Amino acid sequence: MRKMFFALAAVAIMTGTVAQAETATYAVDPTHTFATFEISHFGASVNRARFDKKEGTVELDKAAKTGKVELTLQIDSVNSGTAPFNKHLQSAEIFDAAKFPTAKFVGDKFTFDGDKVVSVAGNLTIKGVTQPVTFKANQFACYDSPMVKREVCGGDFETTIDRTAFGVDYGVAYGFPKNVRIVAQIEAIKQ
Repeated sequence: MRKMFFALAAVAIMTGTVAQAETATYAVDPTHTFATFEISHFGASVNRARFDKKEGTVELDKAAKTGKVELTLQIDSVNSGTAPFNKHLQSAEIFDAAKFPTAKFVGDKFTFDGDKVVSVAGNLTIKGVTQPVTFKANQFACYDSPMVKREVCGGDFETTIDRTAFGVDYGVAYGFPKNVRIVAQIEAIKQ
């Protein structure tokens, strides 16, 4: 019986009938990828900004339900829509872009529900400090793009962090909250 099993396994391997996981690599599409953050402003309004310069890659194995995402944000590209506020965000009081020019997320723990990614856990680095973070997927899909003629996968992800854990504590003494909501809209093109 044992010899028969090994013989069948060998035939299956030689004929290619054994399913093998295949990791695909995707390049982040900067025109469909944005990382935004928001923080309450004295409970009266919400300050929002995004990073305009970003790059990264996604590795995804749909069959094995595994993956890895790396997304790097250029801190000096922070855009609140107001130039003086952008300068303040880039200053040493907040992000210190001169000393820490990038922020980075590396996630390698994908959770799936069927064929949909529902969360990605990994490490977020801001101001040289790395902390574990899990981004929850509000939506996720892969599609054949009629524009680029390739598969594109992406989603809308969010998390909330305690910014003081990363050394971003400006305004806490004035009453600004520690919690910051991050929304990451990402699409990546299969290479």
